[in-house]
Amino acid sequence: MFEFLFCSMVTILPDYLYRHFKQGKRWGRELTLFTMWFELRWGITSCFMLTVSLITVIFYYHPSTTHVASNFRTVTILSEGGGRVEEIFVENGQHVNSGVPLFRLDGASQKAAAVTARTRIVEVDAAALVAGADLEAAEANVRHAEAAFAQTQDELERKQTLFDRNSSAVSARDVETLQNRLAEREADIEAAVANKEAVQNRIEVLLPAQKDSAEAALDQAETELAKMTVYAGVDGTIEQFTLRVGDYVNPILRPAGILVPSDAGRNRFQAGFGQISSQVLHPGMLAEMTCMSAPMTIIPMVITEIQDVIAAGQMRPSDRLIDFQNSGPPGTLTVFMEPLYAGQTSHLPPGSNCIANAYTNNHEKLADPELGFGSRIALHTIDTVGLAHAMILRIQSLLLPIQTLVLTGH
Repeated sequence: MFEFLFCSMVTILPDYLYRHFKQGKRWGRELTLFTMWFELRWGITSCFMLTVSLITVIFYYHPSTTHVASNFRTVTILSEGGGRVEEIFVENGQHVNSGVPLFRLDGASQKAAAVTARTRIVEVDAAALVAGADLEAAEANVRHAEAAFAQTQDELERKQTLFDRNSSAVSARDVETLQNRLAEREADIEAAVANKEAVQNRIEVLLPAQKDSAEAALDQAETELAKMTVYAGVDGTIEQFTLRVGDYVNPILRPAGILVPSDAGRNRFQAGFGQISSQVLHPGMLAEMTCMSAPMTIIPMVITEIQDVIAAGQMRPSDRLIDFQNSGPPGTLTVFMEPLYAGQTSHLPPGSNCIANAYTNNHEKLADPELGFGSRIALHTIDTVGLAHAMILRIQSLLLPIQTLVLTGH
């Protein structure tokens, strides 16, 4: 409507003035509702063409959107395992810092596992003391077997000497008996040494491994016990926290509440512009914004990032081929904006719904001395018509409370 009124001032109005003052035609006689088209056809046609051209230039080079919001992500308050609530440390709506405990679940089974692991460590330490005594006994057995072997060997050598001299005091049977006894004593030494090595292996290998296993079990039990206390992962505000002592919390079906981070949705807005504006929008482009949470306020913004894909085109593999004629709306170009000056959007609550305009600026191009006259006029025209879009945004900002409170009653 604003563009039409502006264009009519330079098309229809001059045509009417010419008809009235130059040709002497007056309303109610030569100029009526039935003769308006014929009499003012040149002005009406020119006004229509100029209005369409102006609207096209404005909305292409200075795109606008009503899909602007400061989206943010909340953190669900969950425990790593299910259990009943034993103690609560915070209240709903309370601001908490990172690392602050929120609530604790019943950890009786985890405490019992920790006690069992500690008992197992004490048991292994006691077994190590017993194994030390067994090692001393095994060493004594080795010495006893070696002494018996030496005694038997000496006796065998003595009788073997007498037997070799054909002494009647020693028979072949006696020598054979001592030889067998010496082999038995050698086997006793091997058995005692093997028993000593077994005790040493138990001390050096088995018992340390059992102790490490018990300590690992203790660490696991203490870790599981620590998981019974849920802490805040980030600074934020507790919302929808209706937990009570005795409630059952499940990480899948029964979350405890929601933690809204303090910096969630602050000073960063996401806007969805039409795809036709993809060749105009670029990082560093200036914009303006007005929000429902701050009516009658224009906030200067700057485009900081443009998403390089359009969300409407995403697809997931399935057992059916995709027929693109059944696809949804074409989707919008996601643009990220931040306030031009720090602190200008700090008063806006996260999730605010806004309206935004982006403005093409050809100042650098116009500074080029080699730019042609026609191109210079065109670029000046593009920059100038942005004023109309800025005025429209301000009118929308003024009418927003009326439209929201009076016309829609919300």
